[in-house]
Amino acid sequence: MRRLVHNRNISGTAFISRMTRRKNTARQIAMIMAKHNGRLIALVATMIMSAAIGIGVMPLQPVTPAIAINGEELISSRGGNSSLIIMTNESDNHSSYSKEWPNIHSNIKTDFNTNISFPEIQETAFIHPFAVVIGNCYLGKLVMVAPTAVCRGDEGTPIHVSDYSNMQDGVILHGLETTEKGKNIDGRRYSEAGDRLMANSSQFSEGYSIFVGTNTSLAHDSMVHGPAWVGNNTFVGMKSIIFDAKVGNNIAIGISSTISNGVSIPNNKFVPPGSVILDQEEADALPLRIGSPYENTNTAVLDVNEQLAEGYNKQLNSDKLVEQRERQMEKGMLETGMSVP
Repeated sequence: MRRLVHNRNISGTAFISRMTRRKNTARQIAMIMAKHNGRLIALVATMIMSAAIGIGVMPLQPVTPAIAINGEELISSRGGNSSLIIMTNESDNHSSYSKEWPNIHSNIKTDFNTNISFPEIQETAFIHPFAVVIGNCYLGKLVMVAPTAVCRGDEGTPIHVSDYSNMQDGVILHGLETTEKGKNIDGRRYSEAGDRLMANSSQFSEGYSIFVGTNTSLAHDSMVHGPAWVGNNTFVGMKSIIFDAKVGNNIAIGISSTISNGVSIPNNKFVPPGSVILDQEEADALPLRIGSPYENTNTAVLDVNEQLAEGYNKQLNSDKLVEQRERQMEKGMLETGMSVP
């Protein structure tokens, strides 16, 4: 016992305490099962009766706990590539799920999207367990995806979030159909440079339903709904909406603003809180960001979210290491015939 504890750098008191907690947890589970024994018997009886009369019963599945994940963990599960590879399947309409990370999965095959794609996530990106990433979504380096944020690349595709940008709590990225029954739809994609693409454009297949540039912040409860393009070093304020619009570089958008109707916000502009910009003349007449109350907002927000992404990644890897060490200790005890308290 002393040699095992010494080799694993853990005190005897801490080790016994940990094993005692596990024993208590097992005892609690046994009590719960005993309490609900009648219900379990009833469930088994129902399944037997259903089978006898030909009624299908959905089998019970174990509940998979929500787990925080970074790109490095996903890469490890997919063979060590520097990012996840988008998988396509022309014949199967079933979505691909991971038991470890059910909040990150592929889309299904439809008549408006015949390609089944798994998200492509760079290794330093961080996705909270209560965030959801589906289908044809790309998340770049150190992208922070906070709780309840959603990137849903199953209708309008693809969705691209560039390096060092962030999706804060409640952010939604989703797009209108970009193709239907194999045919491109006019104006539903932007090029990486921000040009609106028509269905017959040679660039359409390389375009984006949503493109978000580098060092851009999407603040709490904001929505970017494709077709949409958001440039570099831009701040989108809380509860703001960008739909069917282009927002340029170095822009600050105040809270609860709406930008839509095909407008394009020129570079270096400030959209005051509560603005509704539906006309190009209104967009062109907006004041400059420099000198506005939001002049330096994005710089501070970027710093915070990059630190969060880095910190949560380190915490995740540290917790995983602790779990591995505990499993190794238990394995060693079983192999040497030691009894577990």
